[in-house]
Amino acid sequence: MQEAKQQQSVWIAVIGVIFIAMNLRAPITSVGPLIPLIQGDFHFSNAVAGSIMTIPLIAFALFSPFAPRLSLKFGLEPVIYTALVVLLAGMVLRVFPHGSWLFVGTGLVGIAIAICNVLMPALVKKSFPMKVGLITGVYGISMNVFGSLASGVSVPLAQSSSLGWRASLGVWAFLAVLSVILWSFLLKSVRKEKAIEPPAVKVRMWNSLKAWHVTIFMGIQSFMFYTLLTWLPAILHDQGYTLNQAGWVVSTLQMAIIPMTFIIPVVAEKMSDQRWLTIGSVILLFLGLIGLITGFLTVFSVLLIGIGIGTMFGLAMMFFVLRTTDSAQAAGLSGMAQSMGYLLAAVGPVFFGYLHDLSANWTIPFILLMLLTVVQLFVGIGASKGKLE
Repeated sequence: MQEAKQQQSVWIAVIGVIFIAMNLRAPITSVGPLIPLIQGDFHFSNAVAGSIMTIPLIAFALFSPFAPRLSLKFGLEPVIYTALVVLLAGMVLRVFPHGSWLFVGTGLVGIAIAICNVLMPALVKKSFPMKVGLITGVYGISMNVFGSLASGVSVPLAQSSSLGWRASLGVWAFLAVLSVILWSFLLKSVRKEKAIEPPAVKVRMWNSLKAWHVTIFMGIQSFMFYTLLTWLPAILHDQGYTLNQAGWVVSTLQMAIIPMTFIIPVVAEKMSDQRWLTIGSVILLFLGLIGLITGFLTVFSVLLIGIGIGTMFGLAMMFFVLRTTDSAQAAGLSGMAQSMGYLLAAVGPVFFGYLHDLSANWTIPFILLMLLTVVQLFVGIGASKGKLE
């Protein structure tokens, strides 16, 4: 009887992780394809319309460092639950009639996702200490599948409703409602505690070389992903692809990432160190970038890039738990790495575009990306073994 209850509790926890993961990309990826419709409704300038996608990334960078402190003060699960409530509020507010509510709601969505992003590795390490690879994989694939799905169905949903883009964004609020309800029950089943356990070993995170290795690794991975997601259609269009064809190639990039977010955490957990996975991911990314800029087997090159970036994402998520000794350290490292990572992600597309404008070609921007892969190799090797010191 006791064993059956424990098994039930584990499954509830797994479902809780999946429901959080489903909410961590869809509220953002669903917006991008709808920006032309939103812009036409409110008559926003291009700069103002573009900020709708930038606000969440800035929120990730600014609020990620606060998540570990909140979890230490109020408890891991209560903070995650509160973040889900804030996420739901933000998703509701951004479909209100006046344009200002769109930005207020988007800001709340960004803050809530930032907190959940940071605390998920800590939750996995605390709740599933013997299955961190498997659960991280489940979390990663749930997040990315729903993120990709939201991007694909946004416009069809908007076109099928008289409410337009508001209906399309509002659909994802129902997912948040289900998550809040589920976590209301989950909170009752977890052990009541005021904070996650204190670190077994005190680590000054910002003074730790290994923490910086993990942080830079996460940052470059985010820089690459958001930069290529933003500029790949334009690069392909300049190579002769139609906009429709370019859209399918971008989908190929995202689809290549998805299986790696499940496979890599499972494989990485079984290895004493992850250096060869890191080296392999860098080689694939580097070869893919060369193929893309030269126009050699473009779709295959994009596939290599997707596998490389997906492997890096899976490794980054695992570094948060494998390089730390407990959930408090995992939250601290995750907060540091994701703060800096998303700051780089917010800067990446702008700087890449600036280099393109400056040079009037794509070669110089791609040289930057290839130089970053070299940096990624060195910091990745440093992040691939041992514990924080």
